[in-house]
Amino acid sequence: MIGHRGAAAVAPENTLESLGAAVAAGADLVEFDVRDGLVLGHPGSEGHGEPPTLDDALELLSRQSVGAHIDLKLVGSEAEIAAAVRRHGLEERTVVSSTWAHSLRLLAHEAPWLTRAISYPRDRFGAGNVHWPRPMVGVSAACLRPAMRLRLPPLLAAARAGVLSLHHTLVSRPLVAGVHARGAAVLAWTVNDPTEVERLARLGVDAIVSDDPGMAVRVVGTLKPA
Repeated sequence: MIGHRGAAAVAPENTLESLGAAVAAGADLVEFDVRDGLVLGHPGSEGHGEPPTLDDALELLSRQSVGAHIDLKLVGSEAEIAAAVRRHGLEERTVVSSTWAHSLRLLAHEAPWLTRAISYPRDRFGAGNVHWPRPMVGVSAACLRPAMRLRLPPLLAAARAGVLSLHHTLVSRPLVAGVHARGAAVLAWTVNDPTEVERLARLGVDAIVSDDPGMAVRVVGTLKPA
């Protein structure tokens, strides 16, 4: 289970408080955004005081038995990101995601030991945080899912990524099977509805990102093995 921007439903997102809340909730990985200046935060969003730095976040997580999920909101700092992860001894506990395939290819060159995730789709305007009417989302996702199985695996190759980070509405059983057949993993974001957490877990996704990781952990813990 992955806590989104820490545990954004519990504490102000992309803060050390939020990261700590995700750890306390039992998250396996704690995700946070890194923007210009190598500080935590989503571009265009209002912060909560002085933002913590990437080093602040990695230092906190390095003392815990969890992993870090760095979501890059910038291009051009790949070498610095890799150096920071290595500096804190988190090489084997870090996933770096981006919507930019070029950025992940640079990371593959700078730090081939890092786990890299290509995110789809690119959400430039924060649409992923808008609560669209459920019927609209359902119809749109149903139309797109059949194409995803063919469209997304080549993106993994182009990005030299081992993880596909996908909006949860686009996840289907055939897609999960197709990605797994290529030796890659599927990460679904951002899931705050218990019913959707259950659906994705039963489809066999490898990780679920949630603003409320405690809720997601509890839901998955109630499921019986198939």
